[in-house]
Amino acid sequence: METKNKFKLFLPKITEDSNSKITVLSADVRSNVTYIALYETVDKKVVQKHESSYPTEDFASFSEIANRFISDFSLSGISKIAVAVPGPVIGGKSAPVRLPWTLDSEEIKAKTQVEKVYLINDMEASSYGLGNVDESNFLTIHQSDNFIPGNIAVLAPGAGLGEAGLFWDGDCLRPFATEGGHCEFSPRTNEEIEFYQFLQKIYHIVTWESVLSTSGLFNIYRFLRDVKQQPQPEWLTKEIEADNFTDALINGALENKDRICKMTVDAYIMYLAREANSLVLKLKATGGLFLSGEIPVKLQQYLKNDKFYKSFIVSDKMEVVLKDIPIYLVKDEKTIINGAALYAAFS
Repeated sequence: METKNKFKLFLPKITEDSNSKITVLSADVRSNVTYIALYETVDKKVVQKHESSYPTEDFASFSEIANRFISDFSLSGISKIAVAVPGPVIGGKSAPVRLPWTLDSEEIKAKTQVEKVYLINDMEASSYGLGNVDESNFLTIHQSDNFIPGNIAVLAPGAGLGEAGLFWDGDCLRPFATEGGHCEFSPRTNEEIEFYQFLQKIYHIVTWESVLSTSGLFNIYRFLRDVKQQPQPEWLTKEIEADNFTDALINGALENKDRICKMTVDAYIMYLAREANSLVLKLKATGGLFLSGEIPVKLQQYLKNDKFYKSFIVSDKMEVVLKDIPIYLVKDEKTIINGAALYAAFS
């Protein structure tokens, strides 16, 4: 990958001596599991020292998880805590829908006895984490021949649909969160109107998250099965019963095992390209589109063919802009926890 922005992030305190050789406890909190790690700042970078994971629902609060980690590794003298959460952070507080409890930076300070605690949206953290990704973990989907430095768009389908941006101020990139995944889905064709009506009966308000998350992949599949009458193969029935739908369907498409698998993934790729198009245009992201998250990594073979790019550049008047946007797949799975640590250490 070659990007002239080079991920020069806006980290205003990165040169301060007081932030050298400090320890940062960083966490990526998800509905089923919380990943947590200890970092040390060395030569203006964050270096991981210890890591672990804990079942989120086994604990009554994030503070309990943090204190368990501190106890498990006999830690002391932690300078800062960074907590990446799957939802908006407002005034140092967050109440993510997918978590069993709310988070409050002041409560975490009191219960962990760590003076500085930062809550950050997980997609904002992931955007910071791009600055920590090794070049080998970027896969080029489309290389621009006419690169113009500018804002960056980040689109990350997984359990939810994460969307974020990095504002290019002419010198540095400044990550920011959005809740764009909760904007309403807009159908384009008659069949997509049928799909919208199918989802509306389930959700009432149909968002892009209900199309492009892991549950969204299943929504596309069951529309094809239940409304368009595509047969469900017996082997996939068993995989669904074993709660292994996502991997089974994607592998079924890659191996061309059954028509409905390929139809589902083809539709998903087209919808992903369309929402990527919208995000890039709204952010005027000439600096690039970065796809991350669980599903794009599994679909990299599909992303590398022309179908995604050709769908991405379809526009009423903006194809001239879209065709020059570089597109990358981020294969690093630790951008959230690494980015949260970087943010807390040097912001």
